[in-house]
Amino acid sequence: MTERVRVAVVGGGPAGLTAAAALAPAVDGDVLVLEREPETGGIPRHSDHPGFGLRDLRTFVSGPEYARRLTRAARTAGARLETEAMVTGWAGERTLEVTSPRGRRLVAADAVVLATGARERPRPARLIAGDRPDGVHTTGQLQNLVHLGRRDLGRRAVVVGAAAVSWSAVLTLRAAGCRTVLMTTEYARPEAYTAFRLPGRLAFGVLVRTRTRVVRVNGGDRVTSVDIENLGTGARHRVACDTVVTTGDWIPDHELARTGGLDMDEATLGPRVDTSLATSVPGVFAAGNLLHPVDTADVAALDGRHVATAVLHHLSAATPLGATPLPAAALVGGVPLVAEPPLRWVVPQLLRPGGPPPSRGRLLLWSDAFRPFPRVAATQD
Repeated sequence: MTERVRVAVVGGGPAGLTAAAALAPAVDGDVLVLEREPETGGIPRHSDHPGFGLRDLRTFVSGPEYARRLTRAARTAGARLETEAMVTGWAGERTLEVTSPRGRRLVAADAVVLATGARERPRPARLIAGDRPDGVHTTGQLQNLVHLGRRDLGRRAVVVGAAAVSWSAVLTLRAAGCRTVLMTTEYARPEAYTAFRLPGRLAFGVLVRTRTRVVRVNGGDRVTSVDIENLGTGARHRVACDTVVTTGDWIPDHELARTGGLDMDEATLGPRVDTSLATSVPGVFAAGNLLHPVDTADVAALDGRHVATAVLHHLSAATPLGATPLPAAALVGGVPLVAEPPLRWVVPQLLRPGGPPPSRGRLLLWSDAFRPFPRVAATQD
């Protein structure tokens, strides 16, 4: 069976829900959000602490409340939200293969928005040696256990990473009665904004060790300790703990983008986009942390709001699905953007003549080096 919709949004997190809320009132036809989890809302759904909604909703609420507000806004706008629906592949031009408890079907759309987000690399992908005891989690696993599964944790935790999400893990551990005794980062400075870092250290007394890494996890049935290495001296010491949380080190959930034949960026590992967030495939757009792993939920939501304008422009110019597409010349061209060290990547990766400004009116760049007063130089070949 093939279902036809005007717009299919893959991913019901902040970017996908915000895009759907903007598109549904303006589109003549269905806007369908396909979400693989039992509920929409994405990662904020199980981040049960305040700090969400500042940039997009001009508010300051908990993650679950933020997820509820975005879900309510999309549904009220007229979008159709389908949960437990996994998009497993493509069956042709802007046609998705969908599997759910209700069966398998095809969904054909005039425009597709990929908002599949990003995930943290687990311990095996980080090549941390040692035993395989219980008590090692990613931030997402931790938050699911505490806020959704209501499972008790240990009493002493080591957090790997010092980004904003790492402090989210500290808050979750604290809610479960588990104290963070150490936070490690391989960088010379913690990756989190000062607004996260200083209050966290002062309020929770977390010791942050820079230029260090966890090289081994020890334990039988349960974690008993980790071995920490100083990257400058090579010296190692053992820290007693019963819980380890690996945070950050994100990778986009890019499998659907890859199998769809989209041009991929080697640095971000997500699809290449122009300033409108259009990909290399006509009628397929991308938004949120699929593009730039990883930024805050409200920044991803603003991507969703931004991409809606490009989708509407595409729908007004494009012919219906299966008819003659736009001329190829309208889909090519532009000036590529390339990041050079110490910058790791830049998003978007393409400027088109006459194109719109990028999301939030700025380019997003990631630096591997700390600069207190950065100055970015742009050159054109």
